[in-house]
Amino acid sequence: MRTMRPPGWKIAAVLLVGILAISFGSILVRLALRASGDQSLAFSLVMSAGRLALAALLFAPGWTRPLEGRAGLPFALAAGGFLALHFAFWITSLSYTSVAASTALVTTNPVWVTLLGWWLFGERPSFLTLLGVGVALLGGVLIGLGDSEGGGGANPLLGDFLALLGAVAASCYFLLGREAQRRGLSTWAYVRVAYTAAALLLLPLPYLFGGGYGGYPLEVYAYLLLMALLPQLVGHTSFNWATRHIPPVLVTLAILFEPVGASLLAYLLFGELPGSRVLLGALILLVGVALAVVGGRR
Repeated sequence: MRTMRPPGWKIAAVLLVGILAISFGSILVRLALRASGDQSLAFSLVMSAGRLALAALLFAPGWTRPLEGRAGLPFALAAGGFLALHFAFWITSLSYTSVAASTALVTTNPVWVTLLGWWLFGERPSFLTLLGVGVALLGGVLIGLGDSEGGGGANPLLGDFLALLGAVAASCYFLLGREAQRRGLSTWAYVRVAYTAAALLLLPLPYLFGGGYGGYPLEVYAYLLLMALLPQLVGHTSFNWATRHIPPVLVTLAILFEPVGASLLAYLLFGELPGSRVLLGALILLVGVALAVVGGRR
């Protein structure tokens, strides 16, 4: 199903709102970790499942309407599976590495989206897009390396590896989501299916690792609700809408601005001071995004 493309300013505005919203994601995870005093895998899964379950509940009234575009349903369900993996890996990474390193690595998905889109769908990127991806990735790496100038984590190598796995899972999620919407699902129907599928996959997992959903301080549940409202409902839904109208690689390149916002918030709230490498990385990242956008238009 083809849809009329919105004007460029509207797409840019939606992406900007989405970037601002997801910049709070890692911050809210850190605040929940501090409030709970629990760094275990079980609690990371509680946060992953809780965020998605609350977001799915917010979309629950939509299930009263018939689901159109059923050809896109298998893609939406598969996207939900990769979304569950993304949050399980990424949220756990924040227990082991810094906000700057985790967000820089988890937003390397432009590389994976470009390669997977080329391999699976034959979407050959332009030279400028590939150049922009490479430059933007270099900026993201510098932001992550700059973490060594500030605060680290309990096991940075493990945390960084988990964040990278989260990036690959997120890339599959965006590509499958684009296909689900191309095959007839509206954005709202797609996110309803994907968020619900991801939540159902994650909800039992904390119990398998000796955890549960009760007994935490009230602040923890407040942070979970904020995760569902800001980075999930506003952030991810904005990006899913954008993938309906522009190539997913451009959406994921825009998400590369998240480390900049998250690092600034981490400095203000946790004293994780961005170093000179972080600032240089942010500048290089902007250049890469600009190159990729120009290449995408061509």
